[in-house]
Amino acid sequence: MATEPLAKIENLIAKFGDRVVLDGVNLSIFPREILTIIGGSGSGKTTLLKHLMGLERPHRGCVEVFGRDWWGMEEEEKENTQHSIGVLFQNGALLGSKTVGVNVAIPLEQHTQLPESVVERVVRLKLHQVGLEEAIEKMPSELSGGMRKRAALARALALDPPLILCDEPSAGLDPVTSQQLDSLLLNLRDNLGLTIVIVTHEIASIMRVADRIAYLEKGEIIFDGSLEEALRTDVQSVHDFFEVGIVEDSVKSRD
Repeated sequence: MATEPLAKIENLIAKFGDRVVLDGVNLSIFPREILTIIGGSGSGKTTLLKHLMGLERPHRGCVEVFGRDWWGMEEEEKENTQHSIGVLFQNGALLGSKTVGVNVAIPLEQHTQLPESVVERVVRLKLHQVGLEEAIEKMPSELSGGMRKRAALARALALDPPLILCDEPSAGLDPVTSQQLDSLLLNLRDNLGLTIVIVTHEIASIMRVADRIAYLEKGEIIFDGSLEEALRTDVQSVHDFFEVGIVEDSVKSRD
């Protein structure tokens, strides 16, 4: 029996005023895979991610998560479903005035009624899962860029979501730190059975983590396939994306 998708987008059209941002997008996301969504600036990647989060209402089409249409849910069900999706924002979005531990505890305090002692144990577990338990009392300003991303990832994991959405997780990181974050995402997928969707333009990260690649161009998915298929495709935009990106990464590695 074929595996049912964890999330499914059908004939999605998204518009801002008269401008069509997503034009008939179809995409399925399967359990335990790492799907990377790539494409040029303005191609609709972030808008697609917002629809997966249930933050944007489609002009037309359907966005299903866990077998339910976002916009066919009652408000309580929608809220509960949002708790089943962890989000890693591009800048981490940590509260600068709160310690790392308090930041990670926020979803638990807002959306559960766990006693304080249990919240503290869960926070320590999540920080341990991302290799950051020693930073529990530190402020975000005391952390490196990579550590801030890991702290934000621990917060995204706080409610044990099966689906994690990442917006440019490697942005602003040096190559070594980016590789460490990629390894962490792979380990979390393998050890926790997570499904991970990553919007990125970082070729090295795509090569390391992608099980599947969806390429957006002018609001349409023009390629959907494995990394191996992407490297062999005759779809010109995809071919150029990888050819130029691999050359640029090679130059960076020599700097």
